[in-house]
Amino acid sequence: MSTYSAVRTPRHRGPAAWSAILPGQAPPRPLAGGMTADHAIVGAGFAGLAAARRLRELDPRAKVVVLEAGRIAEGASGRNSGFMIDLPHDLASDDYSGHGDDRLMIGLNRQAIAFARKAVEEYGIPADYFDPCGKVNGAASATADALNTSYAAHLTKLGEPSERLDAQAMTALTGSRHYLSGLYTPGTVMLQPAGFIRALAEGLRRDGVTIAETTPVTRLDRQGDAWAVTTPQGTVSAARVILANNGQLESFGFARGRLMHVFLYASMTPDLGPEALNALGGAPRWGITPSDPMGTTMRRIDTGQGGNRIITRTCASFEPGMEASAASMARTAAVHARKFAERFPQLAGMKMEYAWAGHLCLSRNGVAVMKQLDTGLFAACVQNGLGTARGTLTGIGAAELACGVESPISRHFSAEPEPTKLLPPPISTLGANIFLRWKEYRASAE
Repeated sequence: MSTYSAVRTPRHRGPAAWSAILPGQAPPRPLAGGMTADHAIVGAGFAGLAAARRLRELDPRAKVVVLEAGRIAEGASGRNSGFMIDLPHDLASDDYSGHGDDRLMIGLNRQAIAFARKAVEEYGIPADYFDPCGKVNGAASATADALNTSYAAHLTKLGEPSERLDAQAMTALTGSRHYLSGLYTPGTVMLQPAGFIRALAEGLRRDGVTIAETTPVTRLDRQGDAWAVTTPQGTVSAARVILANNGQLESFGFARGRLMHVFLYASMTPDLGPEALNALGGAPRWGITPSDPMGTTMRRIDTGQGGNRIITRTCASFEPGMEASAASMARTAAVHARKFAERFPQLAGMKMEYAWAGHLCLSRNGVAVMKQLDTGLFAACVQNGLGTARGTLTGIGAAELACGVESPISRHFSAEPEPTKLLPPPISTLGANIFLRWKEYRASAE
């Protein structure tokens, strides 16, 4: 008999701002007592809900239960930047250029976007939560502009379009004179990630999927032909289980010593009033990723997405304990204030309404963990900082594995090697944080 016990459950620092700016949710529906299911899914983020939807596509009669440790959209899906990116976006590279068969990965990413778009149509998810407007790589220095040029050349070789924006065009877009240039690519979808996930969950519930919130899974036991999935409130007996809990996979004992737990930090302004909006100028919605992956991501949203606000995301820390520290939050708050003032001096001194940390799980060799772990036990984890698209893909792939279905998605991720082993702590922790600080320093202008 196989048994896997969780050594920790998710811990978050700061609010999930994308969810906080939306209307309140109905009270949570935790699991109470015992129940049976064909499939139990651990985690109700992009991967878990994609898995649930794909299972329903493959077998509409299947009984599917999703178990979420917290509230819907208050974990990683309410703490990211909301970019669903189709093109190579390798965070370990200098300019996002991928490694290996980029055309294959672009095709898979676009399958994830198409899968999400179909859910928008079928479940009536508000269009404001799924905006296929593209994004811009912003460059604030000649070095970063050269990275944009390099990335554009890479895209041209792949047959992918891009458009260079000069400083004047960047000011017209953002209201900021900070940027020297930008590189626009049209395929990215800008999400209100919490709004999208909340609406997707409600659509799945209407389709008959059970979603239990505030229901952390603490133990998995193989009992005969089924798994007993234990939570504080009850137990689910399921023939197949999908772990869609990203870095928390390691909590159950899988891929130990192979996963990098990195936190990125973000802040969000209050809803900007008429005076601030007049001073700001620019377009009401845009999204900018930095030309250097360790630079600063910025977004502006409008009332359809939760208010006229600007989101800043920058700074990273390696936290093998899977919890950001208060010291890291304090350090990054100061950095965010400086970065915001550099970009928007007309709004300098504005106090942020929300600040939070978001958990990323990466592997050194950039692979996911989407495979069968044990009899009837599957993983849709390790999204490498690309959770909206990669999470959707691994969720789809794990559902297909659980049903014995093969597709380009399941074939691709099943063929990936194991995550590379990390150096033992404290060497890995110290080395990773020194490396991240050096990368931040190098990209400080960005």
